[in-house]
Amino acid sequence: MQFFKDLSLSAFTAGFVAVLVGFTSSVAIVFQAAQAFQATPAQITSWMWALGLGMGLCSLVPSLLLRKPVMVAWSTPGAAVLATAGLAGGFSMAEAVGAFMVCAVLITLAGVTRWFERAMSRIPMEIAAALLAGVLARFGMQAFAAAQTALPLVLLMLGTYLVVRRLLPRYAVVITLALAIGFVALRGEMSWSAIRLELAMPVFTAPQFTWSAAISLALPLFVVTMASQNLSGVAVIRATGYDLPVSRLITMTGLATLVLAPFGGYALNFSAITAAICMGPEAHPDHTKRYTAAVSCGLLYVVIGIFGAVVTGLLTAFPKELVVAIAGLALLGTIGNGLAAALQGESHREAALITFLVTLSGVVVAGVGSAFWGVAAGSLALFVQQYRRSQAESV
Repeated sequence: MQFFKDLSLSAFTAGFVAVLVGFTSSVAIVFQAAQAFQATPAQITSWMWALGLGMGLCSLVPSLLLRKPVMVAWSTPGAAVLATAGLAGGFSMAEAVGAFMVCAVLITLAGVTRWFERAMSRIPMEIAAALLAGVLARFGMQAFAAAQTALPLVLLMLGTYLVVRRLLPRYAVVITLALAIGFVALRGEMSWSAIRLELAMPVFTAPQFTWSAAISLALPLFVVTMASQNLSGVAVIRATGYDLPVSRLITMTGLATLVLAPFGGYALNFSAITAAICMGPEAHPDHTKRYTAAVSCGLLYVVIGIFGAVVTGLLTAFPKELVVAIAGLALLGTIGNGLAAALQGESHREAALITFLVTLSGVVVAGVGSAFWGVAAGSLALFVQQYRRSQAESV
């Protein structure tokens, strides 16, 4: 098989690092998203099963067929939206699944009709970046709020992260997590009884479609997935010199999400950070053989999906302060980049700031969450600002 001829140690290592970085940096947020809908341990395991298989197969299969690296991941900002809006709105798991399916249909339509780039260009990147930063900032705040009940742990994690970030930035989150686990284990704060070595079993949840969930969950999930994840993913693809059928691949992720949504596969999209790892020269010096890194990454994600019960058990065993702290630290870079992109242009700065603050406030009006109102308020502010400018210029 050509794949084994093209595979190299550097490519497999790149795939492993991509999984390690991608998984440890955001799995805690996915875990919190599931808990926001009162998920049982079995349902959380099912989420890991669905997302692991979805990411794995959507990366592995097209990479093998196209002989080009295709990297698909879960929507990290989407999980943050769900965790925030789910708690604020009090939605059930059935309503959440219905929202996942609505989002999947929208993603599929964006791919089939090829209007993704045109439609998303109507939302200025500053507004989209402010929305992302506003959604994720709450997790950053929770990381430091955890110091109230676990000061030694949070200080250890923060100090480790800052030091390793300077020396080995790619492994900052991994090493911080490893030291934190060792610290709480030595203190006897791990609930090892929660860990079960068994295969993950999918749990089907029948969807319930409501307007409130569609507006508060599905639409913000779709916006942040497309504007924050898919746009950055396409940028990495273009920057690394690969010509991929973007619309067809977006359609694939939408259909995969639609099939896996009842089992917890809330949203699949192009990856950016992990894609850069597998598409860069470190993966393989030969541009045409880097697809093997993406295939390796996909295989590892499938393994994670199959053993989702172990992942769930590990997360349940961790103290909650460790989970929120590692989630917040892992998102510091994303929050900073979002704020920088949102506020860099003076013409959009005020509208972006309004978007950020409204989203961060967590306000819920008429059952609709703050992510939606953040975009609405920012867009309205931008419209008024540009209208006043055009009126002044016409005088």
